[in-house]
Amino acid sequence: MTRPPNENLPTIKLVVVGDGGVGKSAITIQFFQKLFVTDYDPTIEDSYLQHVEVDGQWCILDVLDTAGQEEFSAMREQYMRKGDGFLLVYSVTDKNSYENIVNFHTQILRVKDRDVYPMLLVANKVDLVHLRKVSEDQGRELAHKLGIPYIETSAKDPPLNIDATFHEVVRIIRTQPQAELEKRKKKKLQILSKCVLQ
Repeated sequence: MTRPPNENLPTIKLVVVGDGGVGKSAITIQFFQKLFVTDYDPTIEDSYLQHVEVDGQWCILDVLDTAGQEEFSAMREQYMRKGDGFLLVYSVTDKNSYENIVNFHTQILRVKDRDVYPMLLVANKVDLVHLRKVSEDQGRELAHKLGIPYIETSAKDPPLNIDATFHEVVRIIRTQPQAELEKRKKKKLQILSKCVLQ
């Protein structure tokens, strides 16, 4: 399938969030450059653009790889406002990063002023089996509690579920706005009918 001209393509902004050191940059670089980066260099903010085909539909993926460090948390709200969808990344070798996901999730919903928003819970570094501290069951449980899908990844060669992760968020973005609009419409109608009845 040939790539369509740029001007007709929707741009989808994805934001990769999570604590420092969980492998956000490794996942992003593996997706865009098909490389595994071994050196950990704390990111302040990196942006990547690429044409991507998901389920036969092309789009321009604009991915923001964010800083996990606390000192950059002031920048958090800014990038949360811009995102169409979010990858919430934790490392299965780091229990704290898993527990902090709830904070990212809560903050995104607060900034977006929504009850639901396109997000995917990403359990990274599953190749480090002997260092694993967060089980798949715990990951799925958290995803269920937050009401978002769950995926396990490894950015190491050969990568596991890296392309699938980004494609899945695009799918969630494509399906969710409709559902959200319907919900809001219903809510509005209920409020209106209440007003009319009174």
